[in-house]
Amino acid sequence: MTEPRSDEELQQARVTPLVPHNAPVTLVEYTDEWPRLFAREAERIRSLLGDEVRLLEHAGSTSVPGLAAKPIIDIVLAVADSADEDAYVTPLVAGGYLLKVREPDWFEHRVLKGPDTDINLHVFSEGASEIAAMLAFRDHLRADPADRALYLATKRALAARTWRHIQHYADAKSQVVRDIMTRARPRSVD
Repeated sequence: MTEPRSDEELQQARVTPLVPHNAPVTLVEYTDEWPRLFAREAERIRSLLGDEVRLLEHAGSTSVPGLAAKPIIDIVLAVADSADEDAYVTPLVAGGYLLKVREPDWFEHRVLKGPDTDINLHVFSEGASEIAAMLAFRDHLRADPADRALYLATKRALAARTWRHIQHYADAKSQVVRDIMTRARPRSVD
């Protein structure tokens, strides 16, 4: 495992101040409420953005039935150009969302938080390879019980540790994610 990124490195991508976690990570058992929460958020996002939405998918552990997760709904949104924040951030903010992360050097990635549901809205430009990777990982975990169990065991072991930042926990999962991705096939997102 590599050295955790410093507070300064993590803050560089943050639009809002970085707040230390300094605790273990809470995982909860899968619930059918997660797909319902995604559907509600997807409807709200579509109503705010209309034709700006090129793709909208439930991703992350809350999108994999049977997988325990942090109770935060990960959503992948593709827009024409994620660097063009006026096209989508402005209407989302008007709808109560808050821009938290801006990573121009990593697929022009943005993250927004929801107005009333704990979500991570990951925004990429249409066709970004990271979209295909995230969805391939999700689809593989849905279909492969052995890799789902491996990922869950890794998450549980890591979640029990105290983490200065949640990003450090996420980064610590990188090796098992890479190992699983060698067995997953990216899907087309055209």
